[in-house]
Amino acid sequence: MLRRVLYIDLDKKESFVEDRGDLFEEWLGGTGVATQLLLEECPQGTDPLSPEAPIIFGIGPLTALFPAMTKTVATFKSPLNGELGESYAGGRLAMSMRFAGHEAIVIRGAADRPCYISIRDGEVKIKDARSIWGIPATVVGYILRDVEKGVGRRSIIRIGPGGEQLVKYAGVVVDTYRHFGRLGLGAVFGSKNLKAMVVSGTEDVEVPDPKRYREIYNQLYRTVVKTDAMEKYHDIGTPININVLNQLKGLPTRNFQDSSFEAAEKISGEVLADNYLFRRVSCAHCPIGCIHIGMLKTSFSRHHEYEIRKISYDFELIYALGSNLGVTSPEGILELIEACERQGIDAISTGVVLAWATEALERGLITTEDTLGLALKWDDVEGYLKAIDEIVKKKNEFYSALAEGVEVASEKYGGREFAMALGGNEVPGYHTGPASIVGLTVGVRHSHLDNAGYGIDQKAAKKSLSPEEMVDAIIQEDDARGVYNSLIGCLFARGVYSTENIIEALGSVGIERSVEDLEILGRKIFEEKYRFKVREGFDLKKARIPARFYETVSTVGMVDPETVETMMKIYRERRGWA
Repeated sequence: MLRRVLYIDLDKKESFVEDRGDLFEEWLGGTGVATQLLLEECPQGTDPLSPEAPIIFGIGPLTALFPAMTKTVATFKSPLNGELGESYAGGRLAMSMRFAGHEAIVIRGAADRPCYISIRDGEVKIKDARSIWGIPATVVGYILRDVEKGVGRRSIIRIGPGGEQLVKYAGVVVDTYRHFGRLGLGAVFGSKNLKAMVVSGTEDVEVPDPKRYREIYNQLYRTVVKTDAMEKYHDIGTPININVLNQLKGLPTRNFQDSSFEAAEKISGEVLADNYLFRRVSCAHCPIGCIHIGMLKTSFSRHHEYEIRKISYDFELIYALGSNLGVTSPEGILELIEACERQGIDAISTGVVLAWATEALERGLITTEDTLGLALKWDDVEGYLKAIDEIVKKKNEFYSALAEGVEVASEKYGGREFAMALGGNEVPGYHTGPASIVGLTVGVRHSHLDNAGYGIDQKAAKKSLSPEEMVDAIIQEDDARGVYNSLIGCLFARGVYSTENIIEALGSVGIERSVEDLEILGRKIFEEKYRFKVREGFDLKKARIPARFYETVSTVGMVDPETVETMMKIYRERRGWA
């Protein structure tokens, strides 16, 4: 069985395919293989926005074969924090890569003018994109779908003006409602003059043991659709966590100055579902429909004429552009989400950057001269909309600093103690306790999706856990997700794919692995990612933790800095890094 990697060189305008069965045999697929390709392709010390910095896309051995195995991983050197960039997206991209016959794609070099890549089975073309350069990410998809073939088995990914202008937390929009959001892949696209990539394919996928495959497929499908394992993701979706975390005092509010929001009910998932939900959509080969699309109706004439906009929303976006900015209306949050979508920038980072700027203005660290007259205030939707445009345009020195991320902005203007980033990545929507803080700090992406430390805190709120127990849980989840993200499945379905089910699913497609094999692989993948991080300058012992985490009550009460320091020490010892 060929395990094909497609290499595309934008400098030379050429491509070729290699069988890399060696990589897939050892590293399975997905993030395991993509990490190795990044280590191969990215020279040490490379500028993330230089032609020498590669982009890697990878899918897993179960992609397009099992329900909820829907994700594509991208690895790159992050322009936001200067080390490992790793991001995931759903939509149709994974399916399209599978049907095009490519389990990984490596993009090298940079084009001399705006371009986009068209991949259809084995045919690869680098096409002129000058006519769509500067066009919002939300519009580019509509243009390319009329130009490119492959309806039904096609994925269109693209950047907006934020990526073109090298905003360091710019993302890549995938099939309208999904994203490679975190750590700045959109800026890497922009640095290569790469506006978009279209992938489609017509190949079939064969399995070596159809009977065994059907049995495990049917078992997994029934678990997904006929049990409550994923029900909440279809109904209210992740925004159900707004009210839950608010009640637990874990919902970051006004730049983490509070952990509960007086207007949480107004912007809750329940209110959005009752009053704004337009439809639900699914990633390719997922029956759940967890992508919630809100409808925003706005008047543009006194003669009862309206514009209807369809905007996807989830918990993280409502936190970042809602409670964290003190925004009290669903309409305001949807407006801000759409602004980020249009510009193609990460909503989490944008919300954290704007929250820091609002507090910095309150404290006199910056002035309205810096903000070009904008008196940024909590719940000031119009002001925030204007600030988003100014950030992308890099209108002056201040907005250029904001485009670099909250770490750079706070180094320049002050306010480091309330610049909410860990590992150089703006933090997600949890202030639950020490496990969340440590988990975000030690995670390979500095993301809640690395090890779900917030969930460990919630368990600790019900039953006391020692620092050792919390660290062990973080490590176990870190390693387990290395395997799961090599398959690559949606993390919402991780409860469905137990170790036993993973082994059986892999066996049905001709890959035999034991429990011990997977445990060893998970540790190895984690270590390889850290090898890249350390090689590029990351030092866990020097990790900065904003003082604000220790000033605001969390789900488990006030967090003691000594507890976090103790857990970090235990973590390094457990990993053998002490």
